[in-house]
Amino acid sequence: RCAQDCKKALQESDGDVEVAIDNMRKSGALKAAKKASKVAAEGQIIIKDADGSAALVEVNCQTDFVAKDESFLNFANAVADFALSDKPGVEDLQAKFEEERVALVAKIGENINVRRVTYIEGETLKTYLHNGGKIGVVVAGNGDDTTLKNLCMHVCASSPQFLSPDDVPQDVIDKEKAVQLDIAMNEGKPADIAEKMVTGRMRKFAGEVALKGQPFVMEPKKIVSEILKENKSDVTSFVRLEVGEGMEIQDGPSFAEEVAAMAGN
Repeated sequence: RCAQDCKKALQESDGDVEVAIDNMRKSGALKAAKKASKVAAEGQIIIKDADGSAALVEVNCQTDFVAKDESFLNFANAVADFALSDKPGVEDLQAKFEEERVALVAKIGENINVRRVTYIEGETLKTYLHNGGKIGVVVAGNGDDTTLKNLCMHVCASSPQFLSPDDVPQDVIDKEKAVQLDIAMNEGKPADIAEKMVTGRMRKFAGEVALKGQPFVMEPKKIVSEILKENKSDVTSFVRLEVGEGMEIQDGPSFAEEVAAMAGN
């Protein structure tokens, strides 16, 4: 984003670097561009839902302190409200709030980023925010309210990747099998023994990564599908977002280094 901001400013000033810098200073974009090289891995998951539809938005900042700041939370909630009402993709959502984001970066002094948005629909939606908005879960389904609420907490704790064991793609199973075979062989097991061991493990694997096959966190002797059946309930889909997941937290190049790189120096 730093490079994009600099390039845009240069285009608007017909290549005049001094004018571009002045214009960026006036708009707050210079401060925002300088902050853009800082990894924003803290923040909040905001959930908004209405009429059988929910939007989950991750808005990032650099420190947990700012994640609790009123101005930051107002911004994040405004982003989520718009997401629910208009259901834009993340790039359109970012563009819609870019001016407000730049102003907020200038005010707060940290990099702020609208990282992602996802949507879910269902007959009944139950939501759960964990640890002050660090993890957000929405479960869609039908049946008993308490059961669906408990499933939100289960999804938060157990991080299933799929809904049902039958939904786990064969390539995911094959990849895991190859990893487990390597581990077994590296432990010195003969090939035929390793194959038998891993085949047994793989019978459990699909259940471990799929919601309905996992042991229920509140009653581990039963799997989730059994809990749902006992309570005449069902889950049709779910979403779990965690702040910063998948990010590499490391210092990027400085603002000066990025500008120098753009100039070919």
